[in-house]
Amino acid sequence: MNQQQFDKVGQGRGFIAALDQSGGSTPKALRLYGVDESQYSNDTEMFDRIHEMRSRIITSPAFTGERVLGAILFEQTMDRQIEGQDTGDYLWGVKGVVPFIKIDKGLADESDGVQIMKPMPGLDELLDRSVKKGMFGTKERSFIKLANRDGIAAIVDQQFDVGRQVLSKGLVPILEPEVDIHSPDKAKAEALLKEALLAGLDALGDQHVMLKLTLPSEDNFYAELVDHPKVLKVVALSGGYTRDEACAILARNRGVIASFSRALTEGLTAQQSDDEFNRVLDASIEEIFQASVR
Repeated sequence: MNQQQFDKVGQGRGFIAALDQSGGSTPKALRLYGVDESQYSNDTEMFDRIHEMRSRIITSPAFTGERVLGAILFEQTMDRQIEGQDTGDYLWGVKGVVPFIKIDKGLADESDGVQIMKPMPGLDELLDRSVKKGMFGTKERSFIKLANRDGIAAIVDQQFDVGRQVLSKGLVPILEPEVDIHSPDKAKAEALLKEALLAGLDALGDQHVMLKLTLPSEDNFYAELVDHPKVLKVVALSGGYTRDEACAILARNRGVIASFSRALTEGLTAQQSDDEFNRVLDASIEEIFQASVR
């Protein structure tokens, strides 16, 4: 583990950029960016287009470690290069941004009001490759729709099982048990989730994890997790809120920083000049930064 990166994530000021759209979410991300399906004819070309978008963000003068603590990458982004360097090396060596890798393979079908992660064959190999590619940590997402105690327990058990596998490789996992912002019993689901997460942390041993959570219905509801000695950082996903909405809620939650995806890239298009693109990105980064460090 890179101690300098560990200290930056734990003590630095800023937020984490989620640049990890994968196969299922890439077409939507590209449409929002002004690149429709007529501009690529297969998956290879689609991933070329999304890498161009991510490279444009990462190489922008607005995107530096002064306000962006870390960036979560899709596997293909980790395996590609930016300006002749592996993406992870460029992020840390040039920009001072700590690199993470998304490792989950998507969600299983709903059961007990939740969707656990699909099986991850080859995870050990991916983790070993991630270490070689300079990754600091991982991110793995599951999804909670209803306040079902058994379902939420299954989600948290799986998250910590995967987290321990990640920790065994010297990487820091971001556990992401997302709660649906449209859940009819969102606050109750959050209460069950917090209870399960605290129990999982108590059983963790002398190691650190990060948590990526939906912005809570009650301000500072996750304060116990923010202050927990085994939690390096609690980050929040935007979860379908607009950037303005997400930042307003985030600013009311002490110690929680952003890890936004769609809310970060809101307003960016392929058709913008570099000056306009950089101006819009700079304003987005500044708004999310201020909400994260208040």
